[in-house]
Amino acid sequence: MVIAIVDIRSALDKRDELRRALYSLSGQTEAERGCTSCRLYQEVPDSGLLRIESRWIATSDLLRHIRSDSYKKMLLLMELGIEPPSIEFYTVSAFRGLDLIYEARDRSD
Repeated sequence: MVIAIVDIRSALDKRDELRRALYSLSGQTEAERGCTSCRLYQEVPDSGLLRIESRWIATSDLLRHIRSDSYKKMLLLMELGIEPPSIEFYTVSAFRGLDLIYEARDRSD
């Protein structure tokens, strides 16, 4: 699994326009093969910061997305920020859920 996170700091007067464009793009991204989710977040204390997070089954799926016309739109939206975007990619080799909590809570130390 690969997680891609892009943070864009927008001018407050352009925030709603950028948020709508990113939201539209997130739906297109989520429909792509290999994408398990794509979400748009807005930081509450810093309402000018918009985050789009996508999760991909494999690196090859993410790379296909980066080469797509859809990502070309994303690159253009990144340029609307008031500073360079923060872009991070995380490769996850394993993940756990509730089973980890049960394991930790059942353990007697």
